[in-house]
Amino acid sequence: EEQVVESGGGLVQAGGSLRLSCIRSGFIVGDHGDNAIGWFRQAPGKDREAISCISTPDGGTVVADSVKGRFTIFSDNAKSTVYLQMDGLKPEDTAVYYCAAGSVTCTRRYFPTFEYDYWGRGTQVTVSS
Repeated sequence: EEQVVESGGGLVQAGGSLRLSCIRSGFIVGDHGDNAIGWFRQAPGKDREAISCISTPDGGTVVADSVKGRFTIFSDNAKSTVYLQMDGLKPEDTAVYYCAAGSVTCTRRYFPTFEYDYWGRGTQVTVSS
């Protein structure tokens, strides 16, 4: 069974850093079910926001303008893990962060998309001022 699981959230002061991890399992090589991994966040009372994505075959990435320069996405395919490095955190970054896997395409042209097939349960990130 395909699944993705997030970890690494927590409480941090403004200006601090966190690294989120998204571990995927159960995907069959060649089926493209995990062709792209995306990171999203949702703050209370707000819509879900696409943060970043990475193409697992070629490592291509897209980062939303709202976090560009502060957040970085990268992967370790040997560990089936995608990371979201978050630096310079601000109180407005407080949200539940989700990762997702899908057969979608991760390119600037198709970003953002929410058409991922497999979603994690999320990890809470809280940034205090």
